[in-house]
Amino acid sequence: MFYDPRANDHGLPLDPFKALVAPRPIGWISSLSPGGVANLAPYSFFNAISEHPHYVVYGSGGRKHSVENIEATGEFAVNLATHDLREQMNMSSATVDAEVDEFELTGLAKAACRLIKPPRVAASPVCLECVLHQVVPLPDDKGHADDFAVIGRVVGIHIDDRFIVGGRVNTAAMQPIARLGYSEYATVTEAWRMRRPD
Repeated sequence: MFYDPRANDHGLPLDPFKALVAPRPIGWISSLSPGGVANLAPYSFFNAISEHPHYVVYGSGGRKHSVENIEATGEFAVNLATHDLREQMNMSSATVDAEVDEFELTGLAKAACRLIKPPRVAASPVCLECVLHQVVPLPDDKGHADDFAVIGRVVGIHIDDRFIVGGRVNTAAMQPIARLGYSEYATVTEAWRMRRPD
C-alpha cells in the first residue's frame, strides 16, 4: 500500500505511522517548574541526535508541562525507562494538573542531579542531565505549531555501576523498553554485534 500522510488516507482503522518508526526509545523526562514542582512524563518521540557534543531531542504533541518547565528553567533530565519501571512509566503519562508531582503520583523516589536542578528517577539505571538548546515549533500545513521538538545538550551522565561489565555498558541487562505502534512496547533482553566495514 501507499498513502499520503498529509491526507492520512491509509484506510486502516488506526494510523500506522508509529508502528513503522519502531522501536523508539522512550524519553522519560523529568523537569522542574519555576515554582519547584517536579514533573515526570514519558515521550515516545525521543532519540540521541549527536555524539560530539552529545545532544538529545524529544517531540511533544502539544505544549505540555514538560515543555513549559524546560522553557522556563532551561533544564531537564532523561531517565532510562526499563522493564522493571514500566508500570510507573505508564502511570507518569497520566494527564494531571501542573501542580501534581508525578514522582509522588507514581511512588518513585527522587535522586538529586549533579549539574541541574530537576530531580532524576532514583531507580533508573541511567540519567542524562540536559540543558536546553532550543525548542523548535513543528508547523502543520496551515502553519500552526501545536507540536514541538525540544533539543537538549547533555551535560551530565549517571550510569548504575552494576551495568558496567568489562569496561562496557551492558545495555541488554538493564532491559530498556521501547515504544512500538498502538499500545505496544518492546523490551531489549539481548544484544548482538555487527561491525561496520572499514
